[in-house]
Amino acid sequence: MSFSCFGCTAWLLLLFCCGPFPAMLAAHPLQQSPDSPDSASTITPPPADTARIGGLMDTAISTSTATSAEAPSTSLPLPPDSALPASQAEAYRLGPFDMITNLPDDWWIWTKEAVSVESIPTIAWLTVLTGLTIHADYESWQQLKRPYDDSHIFREISNRGVDMGDGKFQFGIAAAFGLYGFVAGDQRALRTASQTVEVILSCGAVVQLLKHITGRESPVVTTTPTGRWDFFPNQIEYHKHVPHYDAFPSGHIATALATLTVVADNYPEATWIKYIGYPAVTLVGVGLVATSIHWWSDIPLGLALGWSFGKIVARRQPPAAVPEDQSLRSSNRLLSPQPYLGILRDGTPSIGLSWSW
Repeated sequence: MSFSCFGCTAWLLLLFCCGPFPAMLAAHPLQQSPDSPDSASTITPPPADTARIGGLMDTAISTSTATSAEAPSTSLPLPPDSALPASQAEAYRLGPFDMITNLPDDWWIWTKEAVSVESIPTIAWLTVLTGLTIHADYESWQQLKRPYDDSHIFREISNRGVDMGDGKFQFGIAAAFGLYGFVAGDQRALRTASQTVEVILSCGAVVQLLKHITGRESPVVTTTPTGRWDFFPNQIEYHKHVPHYDAFPSGHIATALATLTVVADNYPEATWIKYIGYPAVTLVGVGLVATSIHWWSDIPLGLALGWSFGKIVARRQPPAAVPEDQSLRSSNRLLSPQPYLGILRDGTPSIGLSWSW
């Protein structure tokens, strides 16, 4: 018995082909619907061993039959977690509330690493870089503010850059991975979704703590050339006049880089993610300064926080050598639909999902 869900439009096809999904489909070749009248004519290529035997199908078949009882074919998906010892597989098992229960550990690990002797050089150059950019904040802000005020195109680009760091965009990424992971039974996608939410919360909490301590004015309301600093401001005033106190550090840039780090580390084979992601994070930074939300000197610490929390959160994944699409994929066929491409009657490309049970 089978059920087919068929009819996503061309824009979803574009997302499917350009997102992380090609890697996810490595273990699921595109196929026709089981109910399709042409499904019986689908041609399955012979195993790789056949070509090496010189095309003698009878020899290949007899060899395969004779050895099937001795060892399973390596072309078949492995059972869930079979590539890892049971103790290790359980340690990497994703829990439904990991994004919350892992937060104390994230903060503790970050605190230990931040105050360690090994972090002194990093803290030193961050301090120097921030100090130098503070000195040039007003001039560098004006260099972007003028084209933002004068050019409609630059203004729109800058606004879209800010949108990519506002948190809603990152939660949308988490939702996309979560939806795919649930529908396809893909543990890696589910873990990416969970870790994206986790890194937003863990990194965001530290960013907010620092904002409430430093109390720096944003450019849009500044009363001095580089923004007034009011350390440990009155919290009632803070929440009444947030732009007067919440510039340092940038939460937008921290959230953007943290999310990128988590996604890239969960899909190391998809090297294109970084080539697209880092320019996108740069656009977020340019937009923040051009729109007068942040100074350039708010950016370095935000980047450091985003990168460090992203690395901490993304550590919780199976070894990279383990083929995730085999070892951690759900064995429940109902939760592992088979995706396939097709064409609607009006010629619109679409994606189908076929369940069998």
